[in-house]
Amino acid sequence: MACLSNLSISVSRPNTTTISQSPHPNRPISVSITTTSQSERFNPCCSSSRSLHSDPQHPLGRKFISRRLITVRSSAAMEVVPLKIMISGAPASGKGTQCEFIKSKYGLVHIAAGDLLRAEIASGSENGKRAKEYMEKGELVPDEIVVMMVKDRLIQKDVQENGWLLDGYPRSVSQATALEELHIRPDLFILLDVSEEILVERVVGRRLDPVTGKIYHLKYSPPENEEIAARLTQRFDDTEEKVKLRLVTYHKNLESVLSIYNDVIVKVDGSLPKEEVFERIDAILSALRQKKLKTDSTSSFATGVAH
Repeated sequence: MACLSNLSISVSRPNTTTISQSPHPNRPISVSITTTSQSERFNPCCSSSRSLHSDPQHPLGRKFISRRLITVRSSAAMEVVPLKIMISGAPASGKGTQCEFIKSKYGLVHIAAGDLLRAEIASGSENGKRAKEYMEKGELVPDEIVVMMVKDRLIQKDVQENGWLLDGYPRSVSQATALEELHIRPDLFILLDVSEEILVERVVGRRLDPVTGKIYHLKYSPPENEEIAARLTQRFDDTEEKVKLRLVTYHKNLESVLSIYNDVIVKVDGSLPKEEVFERIDAILSALRQKKLKTDSTSSFATGVAH
């Protein structure tokens, strides 16, 4: 029986069905079709599910049984391709924005080492306790502790099912080597490439509204009125001198990291408008997903023939 792929189905009135494609190609979509208060869960791809009588006039080739609530799950649930993505970018490269776009479109679990560290400490985990000891002494948390935090997060069920997006990590060759030794390797390493001139301009022009917490930029996203403009503040390290020092450190560490992932690196021009940047990333990830899906299908077919 043919499966529904990436479809959402809705009924606005009796006997009227609307079909639209899911915006999330890597995530299953559940849609309810309601005709009465009764309900029944139905999987169109499962032979053990209740069969629907054939109706060639129906757009789905099936006649929905009257007086039923049928929940149709997209067969995308059977075609989830858990991508493994690392993304890196200098301060003000737009990495955070692109992570949000990627997470929204592909359903990947977003993992940032800093957030992970704070969460582990708050939870009181063994790794969190060890990290807290170093932080209370004003020392850097050793790579081995952070790497184990990342490893433990990557083996959790939601990550295994949906794939992962590792944000700004690893930052050094020692961290990258530690991940390699644990057999943690990405399908793709996305590098947002932005010139130093543009990065400095983006950082120096940033301003914070202390009342709302909103971030503005004097050139690209100016405040709405003079009242807001008058109360804007600048972070102490958002100066040209300090950002250039941060960029020196970033590039020094980046070169060694790139040597580890040289065969899976894709550079994307991060100086473009954010929508255009994501269009390029989206095309790359879509092609990767299709390639992995095809590979998985071929492997499954070969296994079936062998048996």
